Amino acid sequence: FRTNRMELQKIPNGHHYTDLSPEKIILEDGCVHLHMQIVAKKTRREPVFSFILLASSDSVESAEREEFLPHKADGKKVQQFTDFEGKTTFGMSVFNLSNAIMGSGILGLAYGMSNTGIILFVILLTFIAILSGYSIHLLLKSAGVVGIRAYEQLGFRAFGSPGKVVAACIIAMHNIGAMSSYLFIVKYELPLVIQAFLGLTRNTGEWYLNGNYLIMVVSVSVILPLALMRQLGYLGYTSGFSLSCMVFFLISVIYKKFVIPCPFEDVTAASAMAHSDITAGIENTTGGPLGAINDTCEPKLVTINPQTAYTIPILAFAFVCHPEVLPIYTELRKPTKKRMQTIANISIGAMYIMYLLTAVFGYLTFYSRVESELLHTYSRVDPLDTLILCVRLAVLVAVTLTVPVVLFPIRRAVVQLLFPDKPFHWARHCGIAVCLLFIVNLLVIFVPNIRDIFGLIGATSAPSLIFILPGIFYIRIVPEEQEPMKSRNKIQAAAFAALGFVFMVMSLSFIIADWITGESRSGGGH
Repeated sequence: FRTNRMELQKIPNGHHYTDLSPEKIILEDGCVHLHMQIVAKKTRREPVFSFILLASSDSVESAEREEFLPHKADGKKVQQFTDFEGKTTFGMSVFNLSNAIMGSGILGLAYGMSNTGIILFVILLTFIAILSGYSIHLLLKSAGVVGIRAYEQLGFRAFGSPGKVVAACIIAMHNIGAMSSYLFIVKYELPLVIQAFLGLTRNTGEWYLNGNYLIMVVSVSVILPLALMRQLGYLGYTSGFSLSCMVFFLISVIYKKFVIPCPFEDVTAASAMAHSDITAGIENTTGGPLGAINDTCEPKLVTINPQTAYTIPILAFAFVCHPEVLPIYTELRKPTKKRMQTIANISIGAMYIMYLLTAVFGYLTFYSRVESELLHTYSRVDPLDTLILCVRLAVLVAVTLTVPVVLFPIRRAVVQLLFPDKPFHWARHCGIAVCLLFIVNLLVIFVPNIRDIFGLIGATSAPSLIFILPGIFYIRIVPEEQEPMKSRNKIQAAAFAALGFVFMVMSLSFIIADWITGESRSGGGH
């Protein structure tokens, strides 16, 4: 740097600083203000001094490229983050965000396609993926304007304390629902896996075949230790392994499409001698005229039925990663808006491809008889199939390792609400995690239907996190001097938030109407 002037500023004794991190660099009026804190050794009579070096740089342009927002030519101050110096790499951040997107929702996508048809499903999936990326853009830009990377603090900056409380409650509600849906998979699938390992054709009632006991064991032995990690970035390795398990699941779904014939009674008949008690029930439910059976093996391009109301919430729930975006951004090394947006785009794009392939091949395997949880449909073909047993185990590992990732934003929301000015303390950190896991275990044990979780949470918290909050935060936080209310960006943000309200009302209305008029149809295995 070329020095223009130097100022010597005295700081009172007892207030000394040693932070020389790059986050203390602020661009203003074409100069780089480099705060160099030089702390003298503290004694009784030795004051502490801080030299503030005000310098302009010949390489300002290169420095601006590293800023979260581009330098404004009109000389306005551009905020820079000072809340945390991240150390998580780009790749680990992609793993964590992808793992936050990927969850138990993937098991319901083939069922969603059976209720919309292939073309309508692809349109909806593409539409929601694009909107998810745009909403992350709004969040990142709002965070850059105020220099804050906490969802709850954005709510506070936009609407004061009520905004902070609302944001924290929506995040907690959504992520508790997500954790519940993940543990539902463990509750229903882990007993079947253990049962198959033991060579049993039915549940004999032992405690290790009881899903309620098993989720408590998994919560204490696997989820809790990972949830006690101090930083989210440490979970990058487990997130990568979780995604590997889901890739194995996708490969198996594609393979089974070419192995299982349609109608799949032929496969169950081949194993009827070993599983007569199971195949008898399948034959009774799938038997009928030949024309009806053949009709079930024809793909539908567009389908509208009462169950279509559940498809949009399931898709929206499957793409929500917004509570994790800012925590991941906080821990990102060299944080810039462009860098974090690239992470989001890569994660959403990868999950879009995985979702689409899973839905297409799962639907083309079972067509209209696919169940709301795809793995249960495979178990109707052959409950003791070795590959499906391995797939079940992989999915169990994947969703179990996802729970700690979605727990972090809930704990952060609780801390922001109840202990906003308190420094980190291990007792508080661990206590909140234990309480959250206890609450989620109660929900999983006493709420009987997993689709209630998918539908209701997707219809309420998902549109809030994807559409409503990012849109209104952007409108309130970005100053009018920078973007007037009638600017195109703010009009788009307002329309985006309004779309979220419409989506929420329509989804809730459809689901409630389905419950009232077709309760028996909505129940059962779905």
